[in-house]
Amino acid sequence: MTAAPLMSLTWTDHVTGRAGFLVVDRLVRGVSSGGLRMRPGCTLEEVAGLARGMTMKEALHYNPEGRYIPLGGAKGGIDCDPQDPAAYGLLVRYLRAMRPYIESFWTTGEDLGLSQDLVDRAAAEAGLVSSIQAVYPLLDDEAAARERLADAFAVEVDGIGLDELVGGCGVAESVLAALDRAGTPYPGTRVAVQGLGTMGGATARFLARAGLRIVAVADVKGTIANPDGLDVDSLLAARDAYGTVDRGVLRPADRELPGDAWLSADAEVLVPAAVSYAIDTANQRGITARWIVEAANMPVLADAERLLAARGVTVLPDVVVNSGTNAWWWWTLFGDIGADADEAFAHTRRSMRALIDRTLARAEADGTTPRAAAHAIVTDRLPVIAERFGWYR
Repeated sequence: MTAAPLMSLTWTDHVTGRAGFLVVDRLVRGVSSGGLRMRPGCTLEEVAGLARGMTMKEALHYNPEGRYIPLGGAKGGIDCDPQDPAAYGLLVRYLRAMRPYIESFWTTGEDLGLSQDLVDRAAAEAGLVSSIQAVYPLLDDEAAARERLADAFAVEVDGIGLDELVGGCGVAESVLAALDRAGTPYPGTRVAVQGLGTMGGATARFLARAGLRIVAVADVKGTIANPDGLDVDSLLAARDAYGTVDRGVLRPADRELPGDAWLSADAEVLVPAAVSYAIDTANQRGITARWIVEAANMPVLADAERLLAARGVTVLPDVVVNSGTNAWWWWTLFGDIGADADEAFAHTRRSMRALIDRTLARAEADGTTPRAAAHAIVTDRLPVIAERFGWYR
């Protein structure tokens, strides 16, 4: 998983001078999958790491009995603040420049800084049929599959779109599976979450409903904390489109703390669900949690993870934990599940729990970290996938 990718390119916008990137790690059946992110400071190296992670996520969800067959891994990135007034025009121009790749072999969608609605609108303006049109030739019945996915995106639960909830359902189930393996009861288990956007918000929602206590959440304004537990539903209802909470809904016992205070919260579980590279060798020293569950992509730097492992902190890796959203797209499109919330949540929970159990069991057997175990599982699976479907580097 460390070899050079199949394709790597940098694009420069002729209007703003900002850079965009596309990395295709590999193709399976001639197609790759990976979202498009927009954030200031995004780099080619970052996108390459995310593309490698997508190859792993796809391989980890391979089920020989399922209709969904893994694709290769890819990722796109744009170096821009998504709240910049020029961001949308930049997105359209990027997608227009990437149109030949999206039409041929790169399926993409929302990621950090971009919603699926925004990607869809920009893709249409860029002249694309869909941001995932490269996968259509692999479908048995394209019209039925596209209708099924559209219906799934129209499903809401308590006013929140199913597409926004399913990823958090997978992250939450990862936490619960780890607790179950350790014999740790849900009530009384405390959780701190960095980021209350789509993934972090949904994760907090599912964990609170499972009986865990959310004691801290962080957004761009800082950390909100309450050792007795936060009112998660109230905070979620008070978010803006970027996951920032209106402080006017805070209760008297809720405290406002600095932005990095979530790291040292008195909690058993930390869920970094916002940005990459959030936990480094310096700030990991303040972490007292037993588990770090990576809802964001690449939030824990490798050197920090080694230090955390040395003092008994288990990091559940992003390639496993946050893979549910990507898998849900394909389970729905290929027809493994229908456009139904209960079916989607049940399938996600079964799949994620099995994946976490397999990863932790492999880590215990090999005497290594869950991340190394996930890499080992992928290493075992890629030759099987290649032999059956073919892949290209």
